[in-house]
Amino acid sequence: MKSLRQKMIDAMQLRGFSPRTHTSYLAAIRDLAKHYHQSPDQLNQDQLQAYLLSLIQERGLSASSCRLSLNAIHFLWMKVLERGEFKVKLIAPKRPQRIPELLTIDEVARIIAACNKHRDRVLLSTCYGCGLRVSELVALKVRHIDGRPRLLRIEQAKGAKDRYVRLSERLLSRLRDYWRAYRPREWLFSSQYYEQRTPITITTAQKIFTAAKNKAEIKKIGGIHSLRHAYATHQLSQGMPIQELQKMLGHSDIRSTLHYLHWVPQYQACDHYADLIAALEEVSDEH
Repeated sequence: MKSLRQKMIDAMQLRGFSPRTHTSYLAAIRDLAKHYHQSPDQLNQDQLQAYLLSLIQERGLSASSCRLSLNAIHFLWMKVLERGEFKVKLIAPKRPQRIPELLTIDEVARIIAACNKHRDRVLLSTCYGCGLRVSELVALKVRHIDGRPRLLRIEQAKGAKDRYVRLSERLLSRLRDYWRAYRPREWLFSSQYYEQRTPITITTAQKIFTAAKNKAEIKKIGGIHSLRHAYATHQLSQGMPIQELQKMLGHSDIRSTLHYLHWVPQYQACDHYADLIAALEEVSDEH
């Protein structure tokens, strides 16, 4: 008989969950088992509710951390154990709704220029120029670049989906120069310590961004994901239709894309406002 852990892994693989979700969910269930010194499939819902309450009251975890644990437990109960109705709830203070600080085009350029290495400048240029998640950025391979139609292929991104993102002529030229200089084999941005056999890690990419931002003396709060935010808002400011931006970012739900309108209040004045209204109506009809 398969172990509970392996059953959970199988269930997540069938649903195309990302490696990071695998790690987070398994860690959450492992912590639950450690808390009670008992296998999670032997616990009842009252115990699960008490555990979540202890995360807030005794351990002082943030609402987002507690929510991750709840999601993992819900998945275990409903999809792995197939127990049926799930009544456990998370009672935690609401997260403050803050709009992150947006990088301007000039600030993005300063951060990229502050990189010490050619590879790092191209890395951040690609992240911003294509609006990529950092997990997508480090997973890029040389074969994902299609020069003639100027497209970048993103394979098995969030939600186990593939998509294409447009490359500007300038970014494509930078990538070609980079290839001539470094001759990457499989991974576009590979680890320098393993003879190009493995991609750089997410942590390394984040450190590259932070170091460049500090050197450029940019004080705004935010990590490498700020480049994706900047890409989205700058595209909207230049009049990109909201549905097209949704495809470029790989959002399955347009409501995720609509969040960027906080930064572009003048969007309603552009020619694509009618498209936004139509998108909102579609969302209302579906939900």
